[in-house]
Amino acid sequence: MKNKYTLGMIGLGTMGRNLLLNMADNGFQVTGYDKDARMLKKLEEDGKAHNLKGFESLEDFIQSLELPRRIMLLVPAGKIVDSVIQELVPLLDKGDMIIDSGNSHFTDTSRRAIELSDQGIHFFGMGISGGEEGARFGPSMMPGGDKAAYNAVKPILEAVSAKVNGDPCVAYIGPGASGHFVKMVHNGIEYSMMQILAETYDLLKNVLGYNNEQIYNTFEKWNNGRLKSFLLEVTRDIFKVKDKKTGGYLIDVIKDQAKSKGTGKWTSQVSMDLQLPIPTINESVSARDLSKFKELRVALSQALPHQQIKVEDAAAFEVQLEQALYFAMITSYAQGLHLLEQASAEFKYELNLKEISQIWRGGCIIRAVLLEDIYQAYKKQPELPHLYSDESIQNQLKEIIPGTRNVVITALKNGIAIPCFASALTYYDSLRTDKSPLNLTQAQRDFFGAHTFERIDEEGIFHADWNENN
Repeated sequence: MKNKYTLGMIGLGTMGRNLLLNMADNGFQVTGYDKDARMLKKLEEDGKAHNLKGFESLEDFIQSLELPRRIMLLVPAGKIVDSVIQELVPLLDKGDMIIDSGNSHFTDTSRRAIELSDQGIHFFGMGISGGEEGARFGPSMMPGGDKAAYNAVKPILEAVSAKVNGDPCVAYIGPGASGHFVKMVHNGIEYSMMQILAETYDLLKNVLGYNNEQIYNTFEKWNNGRLKSFLLEVTRDIFKVKDKKTGGYLIDVIKDQAKSKGTGKWTSQVSMDLQLPIPTINESVSARDLSKFKELRVALSQALPHQQIKVEDAAAFEVQLEQALYFAMITSYAQGLHLLEQASAEFKYELNLKEISQIWRGGCIIRAVLLEDIYQAYKKQPELPHLYSDESIQNQLKEIIPGTRNVVITALKNGIAIPCFASALTYYDSLRTDKSPLNLTQAQRDFFGAHTFERIDEEGIFHADWNENN
């Protein structure tokens, strides 16, 4: 075969095809493989300018690649990844590499890396964020695992990634399954930010009585300031889209039952395993699950009604709502980054939070101007114990907390569910409390289960006879 391609993509759906087109735009000789002939035809049509071709035969695809072979997978996570790898391995030579770029669970990535290493195949997992547009014109990428394999594709990844101030939004994350772990936490933060925007919409609509046009204008105004972010831009634009069927706004005919693919749940589960609280991210997962009980919610809304309380100064409340949204954004990032720090120590991932916040600044779904402040915080103090510990962030928190408290109080008085706003504020108050009431919890545990406790005035482990004076 005459052509020898630098990289081959398995899975030519929207993400895989767009990433190949991006690579071709940047001058790389690439090809693809897919069992679906329609996907091959689509690649050929979209890649006409670069004469892009794909293969329906896996053997021909493998033979067309330069040695050592660089093969990227963009297929659904789970058993399909294992199935593809099983087909590939007999056709590969030692030293070839496989890059899993889907949303695989990090434990699966760890297992696959060990299995393939034993067979002489390089493997690493890489999270990709940015959706269809990001894949086509510049995503944020989080590769972790086999560093030799990463270095072999580093020039390609840096070329196709998003750029911020000339810096590529891709960096070697660390050993093991660190790349997929970081992408999982990224998705947890994404869940949280989507939920706080939904809660903001609820308050604008049902407390201030704004219509869709007013909500669009409010989000547009906020997006010109410190809240500027990809998710706010997307949310803003939703409120101007008309429904072709009814002629009204599309948002008003979409059923209020949210679905998910599981990455938010994974983030919550591992946080429990590591005993590192991320309550705002957890609440965003729960909010989606609760939304599914539509019939029950409708019945209870009629059985347990709540009277609305009018806000006297709508303009002032809108200002406070912007502050609350900014606070919840800071807190979403803070919880995710704190989890990454704990995971890095537990799993020996050697994560660099400065680099991670740097590559999240462009291309990815959670990109926001706030990430520049976060990047600077970790650049100034790489061992920062928590994002709240940064002096610049603290100054911002002091300014926005009073307004945030009023938003939470107003929502509660109006009977409006704000799980992420409320949990973010409680998380903040829990962390800034030097003496919590959990000494009582330890006393209770010792009383009924002899679980012992520590004292504030003496070193050691103690147990009391709680019935002595009864």
